[in-house]
Amino acid sequence: MPVRQLPEDLINRIAAGEVVERPASVVKELVENAIDAGANRIIVTTAGGGRTLIRVEDDGIGMDRADLELSVERHATSKLADDGLDDIRTLGFRGEALASIGAVAHLSVSSRPADATSGLRVEVNRSRKSGIVPQAMNRGTIVEVKDLFAGVPARLKFLKSDRAEAAAVADVIKRLAMANPQVHFVLDGADRSPTNWPGDGELASRVMQVMGADFAENAVPLATTRHGVVVSGLAGLPTYSRANSLSQFYFVNGRSVRDKVLLGAVRAAYADFVFRDRFPAIALFVSVDPAAVDVNVHPAKTELRFRDAGGVRSAVIRAVLDALAAAGFRASSTVAEDVLGAFRAPEMDGAGAAPMYTAAPSTGFAGPPPPLHGGGYVQSTGFAGLAEPSARFEAYEAEGSYPLGTARAQMFENFIVAQNGDSLVLIDQHAAHERLVYEKFKAQLASGPVASQMQLIPVVIEMPEEDCGRLEEAAPTLEKLGLYVERFGPRAVAVRETPALLGQADVDGLVKDLADGLAEWDSTEALGDRLDTIIARMACHGSVRSGRVLRIDEMNALLREMERTPHSGQCIHGRPTYVELKKADLERMFGRTR
Repeated sequence: MPVRQLPEDLINRIAAGEVVERPASVVKELVENAIDAGANRIIVTTAGGGRTLIRVEDDGIGMDRADLELSVERHATSKLADDGLDDIRTLGFRGEALASIGAVAHLSVSSRPADATSGLRVEVNRSRKSGIVPQAMNRGTIVEVKDLFAGVPARLKFLKSDRAEAAAVADVIKRLAMANPQVHFVLDGADRSPTNWPGDGELASRVMQVMGADFAENAVPLATTRHGVVVSGLAGLPTYSRANSLSQFYFVNGRSVRDKVLLGAVRAAYADFVFRDRFPAIALFVSVDPAAVDVNVHPAKTELRFRDAGGVRSAVIRAVLDALAAAGFRASSTVAEDVLGAFRAPEMDGAGAAPMYTAAPSTGFAGPPPPLHGGGYVQSTGFAGLAEPSARFEAYEAEGSYPLGTARAQMFENFIVAQNGDSLVLIDQHAAHERLVYEKFKAQLASGPVASQMQLIPVVIEMPEEDCGRLEEAAPTLEKLGLYVERFGPRAVAVRETPALLGQADVDGLVKDLADGLAEWDSTEALGDRLDTIIARMACHGSVRSGRVLRIDEMNALLREMERTPHSGQCIHGRPTYVELKKADLERMFGRTR
C-alpha cells in the first residue's frame, strides 16, 4: 500500500483520541482554559454524564474576533510566550483542545472581552467550522459541547454509564477546585445534585469543601522546603485511612497529577503506620521551578517527569513524616465514632419505652458488678484492676490532667480504662506498647547498633536446616539490631544476645518468626532494606502481651510514655491504640440529653 496524506478530518479525529478520552477529559481541558483566562467564577453544567451536554461558562478575559477564530484551529494557543517548552506556567498549552473536541462533537464557543460591547460565537461540527456571528453575553467565555462521540460510535460504546461518567466529571472538578482555591466553582446539571464551592483563596477552606470537614479534623498540615522543593497541604492521620486511593490528591505547580514519584513517596512515608491494603487520605501540593519539571510527557498532562526525582521524593517523605511526628499520639476522631456505632439500640418493650442505646452482648462480664473492697476495685472474671483504696485515685488526679488520662482499671487483661477531664479513654496495652518499642528501636538504630543483653544460658532453637541457613546468612544484619544468632549444628541455632529493649521476650517465637520472614523474602541481599520490617517483628514479640495483668503504676507509665512518643496513636499494623469517648457521647448513649 503506497504512502498517502491523511484527510484533515481524519487527522483531527486521531488527534482527538489523544486528548478526548471521555466527557471528563473535555471538562478538564475547558476548565483549565477558563482558569488560564483568569476566571474568578466557573460554572460547569452537564447532561447525560457529559455525552449529551457539557457547558463551561467563565468570567475570564474573553477573546476578540481574531483570537476566537484561531482558538478552534489545531496547534493554536495563547499560552506559550515563545516556542520553548522548558518553562510551562499555564495548564493548557498544546493548542489542540478545542480543535480535537470539535472533531468528535458539536462545539460552540462564545466569548466577549471586557472592552467589547457584545460577544461573538463560532461553531465547529465534526471539524466543519461555521462563520463567526454576534452573541449577546456578559464578559468571559461560554463553551458548549453537545453529542460527544455521536459520529464516532466506536468511541461511544466504550463510555461507561451516565452515572459513572458524571462521577468522573465531578472528580475532575474536585481536583481543579483544590488546586485553585481562589476560584468559585459551580457544578450543576440534570444528571447530578448541584455543587457550589465559593472561592476565598484559602487552601484549608477548599480542602474542607472538597474532602469534607471530617478529613480536615483528622489531618495534619504539611510545610517543608527541601532541595528547592516546597511541600504543603494536609495529610490524614494514619488511623484515618481508606480502602482505595480516591481520597488522595496530588498537585505539582497547581496541576493535578498522578505521578509515580509522589505516589511512591507517600506510600513510603506511611509504610510504618497503615496496612498494605489501606490508603491514607492526603492533599499534597508540590511547588518546584517550572524548568525542573517536564509536564509535556502525556497528552492529558496528568503525568510528568522531574529533573531531580530523588530530591522531590525525599522532600515529600520528610514533609509527611514531620507532620505525623508533630501529631504525636493523636488518633482520628472516626475511631470513637466507629466504637459508638458498635452500640445498638434495643428492641422496644411492650410499653414502648427503651433506653437510647445498649451495648452489644459481651462475655467479659458475667453477673453483677464485682464488689468493692477498701474503696478500690478487685480482680474478677475478665476484669483486673485497682486493689488500692480510693485515696490512690485522688493522688493521681492531683498530679494534673493528662491527655490520655489516668488509669482506672484493666479489662479483659488487655484493655486499660482511663479517664481524663471530660472523656473515657480505652487503650489496647499490647498495640500501644508495640508502637513504643518499635519507635525506640528505630531511634537506637539511627544512632548506631541496638544495645543487646547477654543470655545467661544461650537459647538453643531447633528448626529446619534451610531456616538455620537463612538465619546464619542474615546474622551480620541481625547483630545491628542487638540479636546475636549463630549456627548450633545442622538443625539448630543458638541465641546468645537479644535486644535489651525487648526485656524478657519470647526468644523462641521471635527467632522462628524472623526465619519465616526470611523464607518469605527469599533473599538476604535486600535484608538491609527490610530493617523496619524486622524491627516491627521484634517489637511485636517484645511488647506487653495481651493477657498480662498490669499494676496501676505500670498502666499510668504506659500512658505517659504514649503521650511522649510520636505515632503512638496507632500500632505498627495501622490499628488504633486507643479510643476516646467524650462525656457527651456517653450521656447521649444513655439518653441523658439536656
